[in-house]
Amino acid sequence: MAIVLFKLGLRESDIFVDIGCGTGKISINAAPLVQRVYGVDMRIEAVNHAREFAAREGVGNAEFVCGDAGDFIETIGPVDAAFVGGSKDLERVLAILAGKGVRSVVVNAVLLETAYRAMQEMKRLGIYREATHVSVSRSHPLGRGTIFRPLDPIYIISGGCAKCL
Repeated sequence: MAIVLFKLGLRESDIFVDIGCGTGKISINAAPLVQRVYGVDMRIEAVNHAREFAAREGVGNAEFVCGDAGDFIETIGPVDAAFVGGSKDLERVLAILAGKGVRSVVVNAVLLETAYRAMQEMKRLGIYREATHVSVSRSHPLGRGTIFRPLDPIYIISGGCAKCL
């Protein structure tokens, strides 16, 4: 999450969209750094969890919506930064964000194919900057010693409107 937030380069005046917001972790952690947060997910249980999480954390500048991300993004005004955590309609979502001149967009992918699709589409749209592969391991006891067991790696693809920096 720290890498994602760093890559987003959020600013106090930003309108931030968390696409495929899931439980709302990215949204809730971004909220103190920006003016407004929109989280959108297709699963009502995820949206309800994100709303409850935001209420527990006292976050007042976040709104969570259940629905299609592309349709939702088209209905709101300017977007400064976006995180894409879901891959449904990835190409369409990226095209809409590029059309809005988003300054910063970060896509997380666990599948190599999703990372490839994100990179290819971002390159086509002229908003690709870089891809980062992150792998983390946690320690576990083994006999009298310690072993590190890897967690699933993640690909972080970042970009945005070059003239909007």
